[in-house]
Amino acid sequence: MRYDRSDSSKIPVDKPFDFAEDTNWRIFRIMSEFVDGFEFLYPLRKEVTFFGSARFPEGHKWYEESRKLGRLLAEHQFTVITGGGPGIMEAGNRGAYEGGGESIGLDIELPNEQRRNAYVKKGIGFHYFFTRKVMLTASAQAYVYFPGGYGTLDEFYEVITLIQTKKMSPVPVICMGKSFWGPLDEWTKNSLVHEFNTISPEDTDLYTVVDTAQEAFDIIKESKERKYF
Repeated sequence: MRYDRSDSSKIPVDKPFDFAEDTNWRIFRIMSEFVDGFEFLYPLRKEVTFFGSARFPEGHKWYEESRKLGRLLAEHQFTVITGGGPGIMEAGNRGAYEGGGESIGLDIELPNEQRRNAYVKKGIGFHYFFTRKVMLTASAQAYVYFPGGYGTLDEFYEVITLIQTKKMSPVPVICMGKSFWGPLDEWTKNSLVHEFNTISPEDTDLYTVVDTAQEAFDIIKESKERKYF
């Protein structure tokens, strides 16, 4: 006999019980994703995480800068971590692959879309966006944000909030592309700091806006490896 597990009275129902939709089993799945994710990341060293749009194709300015930065990092024994998908993620992995370095992808399970780009040497898939995001921000010694959409902005604000609130040790947070990030930087300084006083002036020092892969690399090469948490 089948039961509706969401109903404490356990009234029989015709619909088969779906373990994936049961709250208790979801908790176990979330726990397993955290355990698998941290075990996957633990052996990695000198990680740098790339974020950015999945929509930029090969030949696009920011695709090529991501590729260039990935290669520069790989040639200096850094590990490149991305979300494992297309666009900026593919470019970063591609550069790392071409540079002979570690090219890591933490991808998400999505219907009707390719999960992992061809340049990921080692990868792991996640069912939940939030567990994947924790892994993308878990232990890198620098974060690079290329132009992107809501997801990129969400990930950018999460990291600088963690640093601002001292939940994460200070590390380089690099915004690639002055034409994209410059207006946001100005709005932050003019509105958040001066007009509304919702953040402190020193909070604008939590990130750096640059325009080239070489500028980003010059910052990253001086960074220190973080302790795993």
